[in-house]
Amino acid sequence: MIPSKNRFGVLAALLLAAMPASAATFQAEDVFELEYANDPRISADGAMIVYERRSNDIMTDSTRSNLWLVTADGTSHRPLVSGAVQATSPRWSPDGRRIAYFQGAEAGTEIRVVWLDTRQTAVLATLREGPSSLTWSPDGRSLAFTMPVKAEQEPLAPTRKPPEGATWSEPVRVFDGVRYKRDGTGFVETAHAHIFILPADGGTPRRLTSGDFDHGGPLAFSPEGDSIYFAANRNADWEYETLESDIFTVSVVDCELTRVTDRAGAESEPVPSPDGRRIAYIYGSAEKLPYRNQVLHVLEPGGEDWPLTADLDRSVENVQWAANGRSLYVQYDDQGRRKVARVTLDGKLQELAADLGGNSLSRPYTSGSYSVAASGSLAYTRGTALRPADVALLDGRAGRVLTALNDDLLGSRELGEVHEFRYLSPHDGTEIQAWYITPPGYREGLRYPLILEIHGGPYLSYGPEFAAELQRYAAEGYVVVYDNHRGSTGYGRDFALLLHNKYASEDDFGDHMGAVDAMIEKGIADPDNLFITGGSAGGIASAYAIGLTDRFRAAAVQKPVINWISKVLTADSYIGQIALQFPGMPWDEFEHYWRRSPLSLVGNVTTPTLLITGEEDQRTPISETEQFYQALKLRRVDSVMVRIPGSFHGIAGKPSRLNAKVDNILAWFARYRTDTNEVSGE
Repeated sequence: MIPSKNRFGVLAALLLAAMPASAATFQAEDVFELEYANDPRISADGAMIVYERRSNDIMTDSTRSNLWLVTADGTSHRPLVSGAVQATSPRWSPDGRRIAYFQGAEAGTEIRVVWLDTRQTAVLATLREGPSSLTWSPDGRSLAFTMPVKAEQEPLAPTRKPPEGATWSEPVRVFDGVRYKRDGTGFVETAHAHIFILPADGGTPRRLTSGDFDHGGPLAFSPEGDSIYFAANRNADWEYETLESDIFTVSVVDCELTRVTDRAGAESEPVPSPDGRRIAYIYGSAEKLPYRNQVLHVLEPGGEDWPLTADLDRSVENVQWAANGRSLYVQYDDQGRRKVARVTLDGKLQELAADLGGNSLSRPYTSGSYSVAASGSLAYTRGTALRPADVALLDGRAGRVLTALNDDLLGSRELGEVHEFRYLSPHDGTEIQAWYITPPGYREGLRYPLILEIHGGPYLSYGPEFAAELQRYAAEGYVVVYDNHRGSTGYGRDFALLLHNKYASEDDFGDHMGAVDAMIEKGIADPDNLFITGGSAGGIASAYAIGLTDRFRAAAVQKPVINWISKVLTADSYIGQIALQFPGMPWDEFEHYWRRSPLSLVGNVTTPTLLITGEEDQRTPISETEQFYQALKLRRVDSVMVRIPGSFHGIAGKPSRLNAKVDNILAWFARYRTDTNEVSGE
């Protein structure tokens, strides 16, 4: 039975949620002080690492990215590009004397090069559209990159011109492309990604590819520097083929295209071996499934093609060759952690590092990246449950952390402790991995209010990572539990596909409730003070759960899908989602779509529900939130809708929005929370 609202009302709840639990615990203002390392790039000789140092700017409410250099022995740690700038994608020149990077500018994005001996910087090009996949040629004389180019389109009808001095409305916008909007951008004109090359001492970018196709990165020059490897789908029906891409090369001299692979499925991330005799790439099958393992392959052009990680049962990415060409490096997610391993050409795998992470500040998603030097030294982002990413080095002798970006702040904060546990799902006995965070000052023998936090995706995973949102919940006296339920990645293909055609369902609902019951059985959670929240796929699961149970005192449903029939025909992801996550079109499989929709269960809901979504969300459009809000109001269920102006799907993308999100969730839960710490554990 869901209890009625506490008597002190909305204003008192807001004030209570805003009050700091303790001066030493993690607070909303601390979000602006957090920093983390991203995209570490080690020099060929292994002596230095350049990385993006990301921090939050309280005056502009944005995340700033500067470039810093740290020596392999950790004795020198200095800025390379600093200040109120956005500097990203640092890339070492082959001779190690220069670093190229992107920098935001008023007119667009600049490609810059800095000379390390003098720190002189040159702007090589200023581009209106956003470039990516910055790559040096082997001789250091050129830089390649990809950039969208708007397609030429004839207007459907001529635009009439207003009389002189007249003010007319904006002209109509006409779309005829399959993909006409994109979350994070909104409605977009048709554009295609093309490959460009630019002289490293300045000049005019020259376009190498043509046609109405997307040519994707990462890019890789041949060892001779006369061609560039890339992946693309250049089939006539490419816009509808979400699981298809092949490897091509394009000549930097005459722009001639050569197809390297031609098989069903997606070949991507091509990287030639140092001697050019082999090509490593990632292969994903063409099976129409929502999850497929991405397998490392090696191809000898005109000869043998063989898989190296088929037996790993994990998806691999970020392929890099060892300097001797006899092995490769990859990263993959496993049991809630991101790892780096070396793989020999006969498929033998050696795990090197298992603590990558710390690149997702708000929630504890697995994350992290690495790079490797010719010497074999490995630089990577290291994350822990108590710290966002620092730069770490593994050089064959020992691993060590080279930076301490948050010790000044978090060293003086009492954080919630993260604990791992496993349990069997009450649905069918499947083993589920989970974590819980105990609040600062936690005392055994007391039961605490519990927040169940469900991850998005659903084909993603959480892990023992620092999470600002969850630390704020813990600071307010909640125990927070999160699980990697069926469908999560890092547990193999079969585990991920347990959610196939069951998103959402009583199956994953059972996984989540198993985590709640385990916390009650441990004597930690108060069974009368349970709360539920989650975003995106986690929002769907939260909304579905309250249609199946009334055990939660309140729910905070973030950017959910409520009605799959309307969602797949209004969101930007409709092409791939319909093809891979459902047995057919919504008009043919209406009952299936409806059975997966939380709206089908709204007649059961009695749980007070907060809904929060960005008004510009193109992935889970706010119309989904509005449907559930109005349905709850018609049922007279206490409910609140929080709309975030100007925000796309990533509602925590700005520091103030992250805080606003957590503030409103805490205020909502405070309405229904009782004083648990007077309740002794049994």
